[in-house]
Amino acid sequence: MSVLTWTSEAAALESIPLSERLRRLRASHHAMWNYVTYRDAIALLGLDPAAIYPKGSTRLDPAEWADLGWLTCFCGPPASAVDAMRAAATAESLNQYTPDLIEPLRDAAAAAFGRSRDGGFEVVGTEGTQAAVALALMATVDPGDEVIVSDPGYFHIPSAVLAAGGVPVAVTIGPDTGYRLDPADVARAITTRTRAICIVDPLNPYGTVQTREELVALAELADRHGLLLVHDVTHAPIGLDPDAAFASLPALELTDRAVAAMSVSHCYGMAGARIGFLGGPPGFVRGCLQLKAALTRLNTNLISQHGALAALNDESYLAGAARTVAGNLAHLQRTLESAPGVRLVVRPERGLACAIDVSGTGASAQELMVALFACRVAVYPGDGLGDTGAASTIRINLSRPDPWAMVHLRSVLADAVDEAASGRWREPVVSLLERKGTDRAARLARQIGGPG
Repeated sequence: MSVLTWTSEAAALESIPLSERLRRLRASHHAMWNYVTYRDAIALLGLDPAAIYPKGSTRLDPAEWADLGWLTCFCGPPASAVDAMRAAATAESLNQYTPDLIEPLRDAAAAAFGRSRDGGFEVVGTEGTQAAVALALMATVDPGDEVIVSDPGYFHIPSAVLAAGGVPVAVTIGPDTGYRLDPADVARAITTRTRAICIVDPLNPYGTVQTREELVALAELADRHGLLLVHDVTHAPIGLDPDAAFASLPALELTDRAVAAMSVSHCYGMAGARIGFLGGPPGFVRGCLQLKAALTRLNTNLISQHGALAALNDESYLAGAARTVAGNLAHLQRTLESAPGVRLVVRPERGLACAIDVSGTGASAQELMVALFACRVAVYPGDGLGDTGAASTIRINLSRPDPWAMVHLRSVLADAVDEAASGRWREPVVSLLERKGTDRAARLARQIGGPG
């Protein structure tokens, strides 16, 4: 029995007193293993996880699986990054504690944020964007403080708030707001306990981009109320709409209360490198580096740093990735034209993913996820993203460079929809959700199970 499995028995910690922080995180549907994942589909289908994930890996064999849920760009990593990491894999690289970032990478990360390092802006290294966001919140949030997030939004932002001891306050987004945070709605959510606003922009997985006017209004709110703005721009490098202009908040210089976070994990296909960046006022990000040192020391893997530097400097890679994502999006849209009840929620402007609405199929996203997994198509349903669209949204990764994955999805989608709509997976999914033990899972179980 491994603590890394999804079994409830493995999570038992009764003999050790738990912090309130951990208890609140475990009660949240955003916590790891609480939202519906591939591993739940494996269990419901009675598959052998050791065969699907040999030697404890987390990668589905791309020769056999259309993995359209796990978010890393399958166009990556750039060949230049792999070459740089091979060259850096020396005894000297391994036999030392390293800086959080080597200076050339610090400069390249600042350029990726759209601003040069100066007296008002500095960049520090983190283990991916998630660590950057978490450190920024830890530096700002005390127990009981509130942090505004979008609903739906990226899976792990609320969990970072909870890990910092804060309370996520969800602001609903949808077609009326263009699937972006509306500053007027944010203003109404601010209380005396609010400490920060998290903006995932482009929004994962919808691919929508906040307008300049919206960012100006959010910056004004931050200044008026003394709040931190956390601008997660991880999906910005891949542009799909040439008219969707983009700039990070530090680059716009609208307020000195903003930090930006990104990584090479998603758009550059380097999730395993664990290299991310936090950029903002030097005094604040230095404090975040002090927190990082308390948790993991200053050093970030030096071999990965050389790979990240090569990736950020590889001008041709992103253009190729954008062409792949745009081509797969066009293919998916043609597929959906012949799939009754399934539609694109909103056309993404940037990033490598999109969201599809399955509410017209007669099945929940969770049931369809299981039916697709049985056909070797792996996707994520929307319950991890928020209450809004939790049972009707599926996230699709559009970055596979080989045509097989999208062709395979097209060939099985109609049959998977029919199977899900038949109710075959309804009772197992409802039972699964009830076992999750979170409020959202209970609401979903009732919604999917119907009356009685």
